[in-house]
Amino acid sequence: MNNIVMEEKRYALLLAARDSDYVKKVYGGYFNVFVAAFGEEGERWDLFRVVEGEFPDMNELQKYDGFVVSGSPFDAYGNDYWIVKLCFLLQILDSIEKKVLGICFGHQVLCRALGGKVGKAYTGWDIGLRRVSMVRDLGSCSFMEELGNEIPQFLSIIECHQDEVWEVPSGAEVIAFSDKTGVEMFTIGDHILGIQGHPEYTKDILYNLIDRLLNNNCIQSDFADNAKLGLEIAEPDRKCWEKICRNFLKGRI
Repeated sequence: MNNIVMEEKRYALLLAARDSDYVKKVYGGYFNVFVAAFGEEGERWDLFRVVEGEFPDMNELQKYDGFVVSGSPFDAYGNDYWIVKLCFLLQILDSIEKKVLGICFGHQVLCRALGGKVGKAYTGWDIGLRRVSMVRDLGSCSFMEELGNEIPQFLSIIECHQDEVWEVPSGAEVIAFSDKTGVEMFTIGDHILGIQGHPEYTKDILYNLIDRLLNNNCIQSDFADNAKLGLEIAEPDRKCWEKICRNFLKGRI
């Protein structure tokens, strides 16, 4: 009888934000938040704090099954050294067709790295729960097929951003939009997926983030109150978003 040894799936989180005191205390850091949302038993996940200048070895890239780029308080169109280096890494990952999932800042910096345009959102901050419209014809998105015959027309997601994708790269396909943001999701082939919202966020993480933005005078109190109210009366479709992200990263159809 042959013993078949399944090779361990290996993923990397490219963390573009520093851990907040709250997330560190409650979850042990953003790395744990992402692995809880997208990881599965029997996988190996590595952490690279790209915001601190930690990057995977270029000779090790082929060993990974996929990469996740997190959100960040930094601008995806900025020219900080680590952001420019991250863009270069993303171009390499695209060229070797490695799976890359970009979340919020990650979505935007993926777009920038691959030839699209990003900048400040024309309509200002988007914080809270947002109903996203899925493009009806998703024939090229095999990772959506496991959701069943009837892909939801709308999915609610937690958002927290003041930048947005203005123009997707050549060859990209916009697969979701909202009344606030024209590019909520985009794909390139079956190896690039960008999501403007935060499928990994829990409500309490966003509540804490709203308080920090308010304390730092980034947003006004009435705006903060409205964002919190929206979270109290509705729920994000977290399970569905997690399934989409997992299906994409694992190459499942």
